[in-house]
Amino acid sequence: MPKVKKIPEFQSIAEEAQFWDTHEVTDYLSQMKEVKMKYDPLAPKEKILTIRIQSALKKRLEEIARDYGVNLSTLLRIWCIDKIKESEKPSLTAK
Repeated sequence: MPKVKKIPEFQSIAEEAQFWDTHEVTDYLSQMKEVKMKYDPLAPKEKILTIRIQSALKKRLEEIARDYGVNLSTLLRIWCIDKIKESEKPSLTAK
């Protein structure tokens, strides 16, 4: 009967990926434990907000997003988060 090898400790995800690319997972089943999870592919992951803007404004926003290397949705989400944080900062002139 062959000796069961122990799954090593990995220093990175890349190292772990390399290990599993070169080893058979069925050789290590005795060291693994079952994980129960529930997945609903139809469950909404995010809320959607639709806004109407002029086509020229949308075009300009898409250009800016492209310059930043992100999609338009990501750019607008970042800008919204930044604006909220900015509005929540205490004013320097407030006494």
